Parts: sequence; C-alpha cells; structure tokens
Amino acid sequence: MKKPATKPATTDVPVREAGEGVAAVERALSIVAALETADQPMMLAELAARTGFYKSTILRLLSSLIPTGYVTRLPDGSYDLGPTAFRLGVAFTRKNALGHHVVPALQELVDRGTESASFHVRQDADNRVCLFRVNSRHATLDRVEAGHSYALLRGAAGHIILAYAGSTGKRYDAIRATGFDVSLGERDPSCAAVAAPVFGPRGMLVGVISLSGPRERFGAAEIAEMKRVLGPVAKKLTMNLGGEWPAYRR
Repeated sequence: MKKPATKPATTDVPVREAGEGVAAVERALSIVAALETADQPMMLAELAARTGFYKSTILRLLSSLIPTGYVTRLPDGSYDLGPTAFRLGVAFTRKNALGHHVVPALQELVDRGTESASFHVRQDADNRVCLFRVNSRHATLDRVEAGHSYALLRGAAGHIILAYAGSTGKRYDAIRATGFDVSLGERDPSCAAVAAPVFGPRGMLVGVISLSGPRERFGAAEIAEMKRVLGPVAKKLTMNLGGEWPAYRR
C-alpha cells in the first residue's frame, strides 16, 4: 500500500512570529538610536522616556543588546553604546570609498577660505546624517558634526535631498533649476548654510555638500561668492563619482 504523500518540512517562520521578530528588531534598533543621539549615557527611565517603551520591554531587549556589544551597562547603572557600535563605525569608514573622494573636496573648499564644509546623505524618511566634516579656519563655527543627524525639513542640505527625492513646491523647483539652496536660521537661528548636490551614475543623488557657519557671515555678497566656489567643486566631485552634472540655470 502506497504511503500518503507527506508535506515537505519547511523552515519558514509563521507570519505572526515573523512579525513579532521584526518588531523586536525595530525596538532594539530604536534603543541603539536613542543612545547614539544622546550626549551622555542614559538611565533606564531616560531610555523609556526617549523611546516610549516600557522599562520591562527595554530590559528584555537589553538582555540581547548587551551580550552582543551594541550596548554597555556602566557601573552607575546607566547605559551607553557598546564596542560593537564602535567597530561598525570603523568598518564603515574602512569600506566606504566615498570618503576618499569627498574629504579632499571638503578640504579644498576650506583651503580656499570658505565656511566649514560638510557632506550630508539621507538617513531615513525624516533625517539626514553628516558623514564628513572639515571645519573652517574661522574663530567661530556652527555646531555641525560628522555622525550627527539633522532634520530634512530644516537646512539647505535637507531641502536639496528632498528636492531630488521628488518633493514639489517653489523652493524645490528652484533647487532643481539652479543646483543650490540657502538656509538662513532654519535649523539654528544663529547659523546659515549654502548647499549643492552631488550625483553618481544614472543621475542618482549621492549626497549634498554644505558650507555652513554663523549667520552674520552670510550676506548677499558672501553667499554669491560661496556659490561661485562651491559649484565647481560639487561638479568635479560628481564627475569623480561617475555622475553627470546637470545643465543648471545659474
């Protein structure tokens, strides 16, 4: 007698369990992100307030994050990023060849007497991250640092990212027509910036170069000079990255 066919074994995770697993990963990453954006280690109550999670949920997730090195618990009971986070940062710097092209471009701008030069890329739906930064030689600087996140909706670099992501409106139309954006006191009332896009193959926006500093140094003449210097550097960087520079109206 022939045995009935048996259903092949499967390693697929049930939909419900898969969904729970994804949610747990997202919560764990939210804890890591909260520690990454904090200026100092955080106590459990602070983590709960920052993430909106119950303390019991955080403790359960920390039981995985601490042994794997993403989070460390300090002697006073507070929490901070662990050594794995540091190793990831080092690995990113080692493997990301973008910096080999971008940093010299930023240094060239600063050597020509511009404001501080930064390179920003999109981080998520609402934020951008400064990947590289070269400070100007001016005595006073703005507070932009490599590795820090900033809102897309505030600042010239963020508006350029949104413009080439398809956002509509007069400001975004002007960015796509001229290749520049200027922000005066949007992110910080005392700071300003001029920014230009950098492209890669197939017209993909790779990132944005931003010149930023105290707002009082951003008069009409100064902004015009920054655009005159920034435009060719952004174009050269685009060409070095295999991109094609648009025929902007300037």
